Amino acid sequence: MVSGSLLERKPCQRGDTAARPQPADTAHVTGATATPGGEGAFLIPYAIALVFEGLPLLHMELAIGQRLRMGSVGVWNSMSPFMGGLGVASLVVSFLVGLFYNMILAWILWYFFHSFQSPLPWSYCPLNMNHTGYVAECEQSSPVNYFWYRETLNITPDIESSGSLQWWLVLCLASAWCLVYICFIRGIETIGKAIYVTVTFPYLVLTIFLVRALTLSGASDGLIYLFTPNWETLKNPQVWLDAATQIFFSLSLAFGGLIAFSSYNPQKNNCERDALIVGCVNSFTSIYASIPIFAILGFKANENYNDCRNWNILKLTNAFNIGDENITLENYNHWFNHLNATDPLEVESLSLKTCDLQTFLDESASGTGLAFIVFTEAVIQMPGSQVWAVLFFVMLFSLGLSSMFGNLEGVLTPLLDLHMIPPWIPKEIFTGLICLTSFTVALIFTLGSGNYWLEIFNSFVGSMPLLIIAFFEIISVVYIYGINRFNDDIEWMTGRRPNIYWQATWRFISPFMLLVVFLAFLSFLKNYIMNRHNHNPYEH
Repeated sequence: MVSGSLLERKPCQRGDTAARPQPADTAHVTGATATPGGEGAFLIPYAIALVFEGLPLLHMELAIGQRLRMGSVGVWNSMSPFMGGLGVASLVVSFLVGLFYNMILAWILWYFFHSFQSPLPWSYCPLNMNHTGYVAECEQSSPVNYFWYRETLNITPDIESSGSLQWWLVLCLASAWCLVYICFIRGIETIGKAIYVTVTFPYLVLTIFLVRALTLSGASDGLIYLFTPNWETLKNPQVWLDAATQIFFSLSLAFGGLIAFSSYNPQKNNCERDALIVGCVNSFTSIYASIPIFAILGFKANENYNDCRNWNILKLTNAFNIGDENITLENYNHWFNHLNATDPLEVESLSLKTCDLQTFLDESASGTGLAFIVFTEAVIQMPGSQVWAVLFFVMLFSLGLSSMFGNLEGVLTPLLDLHMIPPWIPKEIFTGLICLTSFTVALIFTLGSGNYWLEIFNSFVGSMPLLIIAFFEIISVVYIYGINRFNDDIEWMTGRRPNIYWQATWRFISPFMLLVVFLAFLSFLKNYIMNRHNHNPYEH
C-alpha cells in the first residue's frame, strides 16, 4: 500500500458479509424497457454513454466504497472536506427519486390488483349513472385512457387544480412503502436474499413474453422499428441526455447506493471485474427486454393500422356500392388508388383516415404511457389477457422494488455516516421513520394533480442532478485526491493497476462528455423556456 494514501485511513466498521452491488432495474419502470424516442438510433448514444460514462463511473464508485467502507458522505468527506456536499447531494437525490419511484410502484400495484378481473377493467367503457349508455368521457377517448386518467389518476385539468387525495392511490402507496420497509428491517442480508428474487424473476417473465411475442402478427415490424436508426434523432440533445439518464438509472450511478452496497464487499474483491460484469449484463438485459416489448408494440401498432384501414374500407364500400369483401387489407392500396384516380372528389368527401404504420409505431414508444396505456391496450388484444397482465405487472414491480433497495440504502447509509442517528435508536425504527416520512411527502402524488408533480420530479430530479454529481465525483478523484494515488489503491485491492481505458476515461473522456451533455441541456432548456414565453395560448 502506498504510504500516505487516503485509503489507508481506518474505515468505518462494517460486517464482513460480502454484498455484490446491485444495479437499478434494467429499464426505467415507466418505460418498461423502451428506449426514449423508440428509434434504433437511441442505441448509439446509449452505447456511447455506457462505454465512456457508465462503466468508468461504476468502477470508480465500487472501488471507493469497497476500500473506504463508508457511505457516500463519508467517502467524499474523506477525500476532501470541500467535496462532502457530493454525498449530501446524492442523499437528497436518492430521497427525492425514491418518492416518485415508489409512486410508480403504487400505480403498478393498482393495475396488478385489477389484473385478476375478467374482463380486464381497462378493456371496456363503464355504464353511465342512468345505465342507458356508456360514460361519454370514455367513449370520446378510449377504455384504456379512461381507466388510466380517470379511474386511476382522476386527473385534474392542470397542476394548479390540486384536487383531493385519491384514497385508492393512498392505500397502494402505503402498501408499496410497507413492502420496501419489510425488505430492510433485517439489514443487508435480507436485501441480498430479496434481490435474488427481484432480479431473477423478471428474466423468467421476459423469456415467457419473448416466446409469446415473437408469435404475434406484426412482431417483426416492432423489431425493425427498434433496431432501425433514425439519424435525425441524434441531432436532438435531449436524446443524449436521455441516454445518459438511462445509464445512470439502470446502473444506479451517483445515487450513493452503489457506494453503500460495495462497502460490504471484502477489501480484496475484484471491483473492476464486478463493474464490467454488472455493466455488460445490465445492458444485455436492457436489449433482451426490449425485444419482447417492441414485438408486442409492433403487434399493437399493426392492430391499430388494420383497424384504421378496415374503417376506410367500410367507407369506400358503402360510398361506391362495392360488394362486401371485394376490398381487403391485401388489395386496399390498389382499390384506393383506383377510386382516387377515377373519382377523387368523392373520395375526398369521405374524410378517410390517414393510415400509416410508422405513425402508429411512433405513438407507441415513449413515456409513462408505455406501461399504463400502450402496453395495457396491447395486452387486452392477446389471448389470455389476464395472465399476461399479471405477469407484466409482477415483473415491473420486481424491477422497481430492486431499484428502491438502492435508493433507500443511499439515504440510510449517509445519515449513519453523518452520525445523525442516536445510537440508542434501532436501525429498524429509523428505517421505518424514513419510510413514513417518504410516504407522507409522496402523498402529493396521490392528488388529482399528482401526475403533473411526478412528471416534474422525473424531468428535473432524476436527470441533470445525477450528471452534475457524477461530474464532480470524477473531478474529486482525478484532480483533487489524485489519480495516481487512486490507481495505487486499486492496485492494492485488485492486484493490478487500471489499464489505459480506465485512465483515459477517468482523466479526460468522461468529464468532457458529462460537461458537453450538461451544456447541451442548458441550451435545450433555454430554447424551451423562450418558446414557452413566446407562446400565446389564445392563438389557434
